[in-house]
Amino acid sequence: MSNDPQPTPKHTPRRIVVIGGGITGLAAAHRLVELSNERNLPVDVTLLEASGRLGGGIHSERIEGCLIEEGPDAFITTKPWGLELCRRLGLESELIRTNDAHRTTYVVRKGRLVPIPDGLFMIAPTKFTPFVTSPLFSLPGKLRMGMDLFIPRGPKREDESLASFVTRRLGREALDRVAQPLVSGVYTADPEFLSLRASMPRFLEMEEKYGSVIRAMVAERKATLQKSRSDGKPEARMSGARYSMFVSFREGLKVLVEELQKRLPEGCVRFNQRVTRVEKVGDGWKVHAKGGASFEGDGVVLASPAHVAATMVEGFDASLAQELAGIGYASSAIVHLAYRTEDLRRPLDGFGFVVPAVEKRSIIACSFTSVKFDNRAPEGTALLRCFIGGAIQPEAYERDDVDMLAASRKEMRDLLGITSEPLFYTIHRHPLSMPQYAVGHLNLCDQIEARVSQHAGLAIAGCAFRGVGIPDCVHSGEEAAERLMK
Repeated sequence: MSNDPQPTPKHTPRRIVVIGGGITGLAAAHRLVELSNERNLPVDVTLLEASGRLGGGIHSERIEGCLIEEGPDAFITTKPWGLELCRRLGLESELIRTNDAHRTTYVVRKGRLVPIPDGLFMIAPTKFTPFVTSPLFSLPGKLRMGMDLFIPRGPKREDESLASFVTRRLGREALDRVAQPLVSGVYTADPEFLSLRASMPRFLEMEEKYGSVIRAMVAERKATLQKSRSDGKPEARMSGARYSMFVSFREGLKVLVEELQKRLPEGCVRFNQRVTRVEKVGDGWKVHAKGGASFEGDGVVLASPAHVAATMVEGFDASLAQELAGIGYASSAIVHLAYRTEDLRRPLDGFGFVVPAVEKRSIIACSFTSVKFDNRAPEGTALLRCFIGGAIQPEAYERDDVDMLAASRKEMRDLLGITSEPLFYTIHRHPLSMPQYAVGHLNLCDQIEARVSQHAGLAIAGCAFRGVGIPDCVHSGEEAAERLMK
């Protein structure tokens, strides 16, 4: 027997085509490269992007010293996948927290900004005095919310709408004044149709375990305080939208996109490749793009919006296409307005405000960007960020830019007393960008995933399925990569 060293076996590179260069597709492509290095298995990754840049809805730019985020401006840390990715990329030291000096969130009530009471978490009060003394709710509304402590738990159900749950447990005023505007700020959704199990399963679990949302929140708050004291940490504030759990980068979320792009192999990204269809060819796949280009692979990751992916798969699985097309989408726009701080009629002493639909206004929320994070505007400049459209106000999104700007300025005048001309403004539209999780959404996801699993070498990912935030998209993309590398 020869003692000569045996040659290392050479593997044929596995070819993976990732369709979509948003944060989901980027996370998938990056994870494929990571797994290739970790397992010493060669992978040839091709990332196809329909536009001329990566990042999808994430894009940051400086205008007159102000940092403008065209899409999301932060991500939550309680879901670990975004933070874990930043750690692996060496970006954790560049993350910045929200400004703890001004953590108040306001709700518009009869044309005034009313702070969300301390201890009110989304829909449930956990502190008695701030809730009772708050002008946000009427006396009958407060009494009805308190009835949650005595209403028996409902029959165990697989799913129901957010509106059904909140009105059943806490009453209509809790829905109209807090739950609807806060949820619209996250999902741009109509609570009458939004799946509670897909968006906020925790509240169903609270009812099942404690029989009362308030009782559950109080118990969890006590446990959090006890842990904080045992750890020697100050009391954590639990109220409103929990903005303290959000982070960003000093130069905006583009930092994450740019770092992911740097980590991909040279020539991996193909811009301006709008995919028209995906075809099964033997044991592999062929991806066709507008203009005649085609790309072959052993595996494909569909990281496009569900309604776009539906058109790609129709040729080989009409049922999958129909299921993907069954996920609805809403459109929204973001209007940035920059003002001199001397032109403000009231201080920006919080992170912003949300607008209940019952107020019948032209915007659904406004973020005080220059207060929320440091390094967002020069000294003496206030940067505001208005949100328009969504499932409840689709007609507001249909306005042209002139009308949309005029409507935003009117709301700033009515609610913040700003009458001066803005230093500058920007308008960024996001057509059909936010998936709508209808009641039964998770069952639909199960059906889609079951159909995808029948096609070897196919994976699907994105915010259309099990979470809309950046950490959810990262997790979805990385899971798709790991499935194809098994």
